[in-house]
Amino acid sequence: MELRDMSRLLYQIKLADQRVATSFERETGFSLTRYEMLMIVNDKGVCSQSEIQQEMKIDNAAITRHLKILEEKGHVQRERNVANNREVFVRLTETATRELQHCEQNHDQTNHLIAKVLSESEMQQLSTLLQKLNNI
Repeated sequence: MELRDMSRLLYQIKLADQRVATSFERETGFSLTRYEMLMIVNDKGVCSQSEIQQEMKIDNAAITRHLKILEEKGHVQRERNVANNREVFVRLTETATRELQHCEQNHDQTNHLIAKVLSESEMQQLSTLLQKLNNI
């Protein structure tokens, strides 16, 4: 593939990501990154900030910025490990738990932007292709 063709392909991926992420945030009230962070904490109960970073594969400064915003909005509580002051534990608040449940209850699978344009089979294919790209 020529460099220009590769550039066009990558730019299409970027535009699709922006559009889908905007649609997701409009539907849920959470950015995709913050929603994923909340779901990781929700699944684990209480976890360290470094566990979130490892699972999401983004740098620690970004994790800290997102968690600060989530904390200011009353969605998470952070507290330092008394045995290791460098470690920060994160837990969901009741507010976050309620809002996540509300998102789940109000999620209309058939009305989501992706579901409007991709079949279930195409979504699976896309997921497989994205996993390949993320593992290079």
